[in-house]
Amino acid sequence: MKRICHLIGAPVDSGQRRPGCLMGPAAYRVAGLARMLGDLGHGVEDRGDVALPVLREVSCENPAVHSLAETVGWTEALSAAGRAALAEGGFPIFLGGDHSLSLGSVAGVAAHAQGAGRPLFLLWLDAHTDFHTPLTTGSGNLHGTPVAYIAGREGFEGFPPFPAPLPPGNICLYGIRSVDPEEHAALQEGQIDIKDMRVLDEYGIVAPLRAFLEEVHAAEGMLHVSLDVDFLDPSIAPAVGTTVPGGTTFREAHLVMELLHESGLVTSLDLVELNPFLDERGRTARLMVDLVASLMGRKVFDRPTRSYG
Repeated sequence: MKRICHLIGAPVDSGQRRPGCLMGPAAYRVAGLARMLGDLGHGVEDRGDVALPVLREVSCENPAVHSLAETVGWTEALSAAGRAALAEGGFPIFLGGDHSLSLGSVAGVAAHAQGAGRPLFLLWLDAHTDFHTPLTTGSGNLHGTPVAYIAGREGFEGFPPFPAPLPPGNICLYGIRSVDPEEHAALQEGQIDIKDMRVLDEYGIVAPLRAFLEEVHAAEGMLHVSLDVDFLDPSIAPAVGTTVPGGTTFREAHLVMELLHESGLVTSLDLVELNPFLDERGRTARLMVDLVASLMGRKVFDRPTRSYG
């Protein structure tokens, strides 16, 4: 399936304290993302970087929270950009930027899905669950809150209400290996599908992912994929400020992307937490572009598309 890929730059650095993620969109462009997509036969529209709107006053009871007004501004701007791309029939690819950008990207996709009368599913490829709220985060870093916002947890006063929060069964946290105690307690209360590294070690990469994809297919759902650099092992992807050992290998990550391509279910994508300042001669940026290539159809040999259901 050939797509019209809308590249949406999200130079977001407000969700954490280590500077550098704002350079991520430029790094993806320099690494040849648009050229690669074109070589695979997809249309490409680079929409440039989203601009931060005029900020409004917002507050939070948690004194640790920082850059709240900026993060709310990015949420509103990226939500609008995502809705516009999907309304025009595009395949939005959000180029980040720290993971707080997903507060906006997924909100925009969710609004479109609600209008289209289709359920939205979320595949969260990340070392972390990002299930804090602004009230529970000890670090005050809002890049650790998007999944809670998407799931409709309380504590997001000041943010736009999330359109149609996703039911727990529509969210799959895949590759998880670092969970704070507050997140752990909250997740135990719900039904979110958690495929942590123990599950992947025990059952392999393929079976847990295919089980989730079969649910998306059965529901005729839209699928948003959020790919964090720290989903990968830091030995192959060093350009991230939140390294956690024990991530996916080069081949495991490509296999995930190949399975997603074969499913034909993905409708939007985040690329987040790339910090070019921490990279080694563009190594991580090039790897992320290669992974997108596998998601968008690059393969060694053609294989039949898997039939779900």
